[in-house]
Amino acid sequence: MKSKKKTLSDLGGIMYSTDPSFVYQEESDGSNESVPKNQQDLRVTLDRKNRGGKAVTLVTGFRESDEELENLAKMLKTKCGVGGGAKDGEIIIQGDFRDKVLSLLQKEGYKVKKSGG
Repeated sequence: MKSKKKTLSDLGGIMYSTDPSFVYQEESDGSNESVPKNQQDLRVTLDRKNRGGKAVTLVTGFRESDEELENLAKMLKTKCGVGGGAKDGEIIIQGDFRDKVLSLLQKEGYKVKKSGG
């Protein structure tokens, strides 16, 4: 998963170049490497912000490839029987399924905690 650049200092000080052949070389920090399931610290929360009052179950802290994220999201959506999605290292499940998602992730071998109210 590629992390977002939030400030100019995250870009390494490069703002503009007049050289037409200039190519910015990004430093890889090894964040694309897979982390074993039992070492990932996933958080399961209930979120209602910016969703028109609708509740969603949010799983954050996933540190594997986008393909693995999509596969896990599909499995959770199928087991819960609802819709949702996965992007930016987060899985969104429509509705309040915190307990069910928590038990499903534990059965898969992930280290999971319930956070929030």
